[in-house]
Amino acid sequence: MTTISTMLRVAIAALSIAAAAPAARAQQPPLQDKPFAEHKIVLQLSDNDARKQGLVLSVASNLMKHYDPDKVAIEIVAFGPGIDLLRPENPNRKMVESLVAQGARFDICLNTVDTLERENGKRPEFIAAATPVQVGVAQILFLTENGYTLVRP
Repeated sequence: MTTISTMLRVAIAALSIAAAAPAARAQQPPLQDKPFAEHKIVLQLSDNDARKQGLVLSVASNLMKHYDPDKVAIEIVAFGPGIDLLRPENPNRKMVESLVAQGARFDICLNTVDTLERENGKRPEFIAAATPVQVGVAQILFLTENGYTLVRP
């Protein structure tokens, strides 16, 4: 009976660890640390259109200029074809890095990255300024539930 009890405890412990692993991987990054932010905006980018990318970057830049960068929290969530904005060869890279330096955050959807890796056999590269999130749409939902206003330029 002791052997069965020990095996049962080991099995339960293993299942507990296995069940906790996906949850840990899927945790959202913490909200931006901007204690004086009066406005919180999440910008959605879900398509690979140069005009749309430019518009998202322009909106973020204009908000930074209109409000002091410490007074506005801006998070751009890229998923689906929108992750192309965060590729190293994207012509908007300097603008992205400039906005990051001012305190904006760019999230990249790992579900999209994983899908592209399965389809192409190679994991796509993205810039170091990108913050990986497991599910882009879930990140948008998380942010809106925490006081961010969603804007889809």
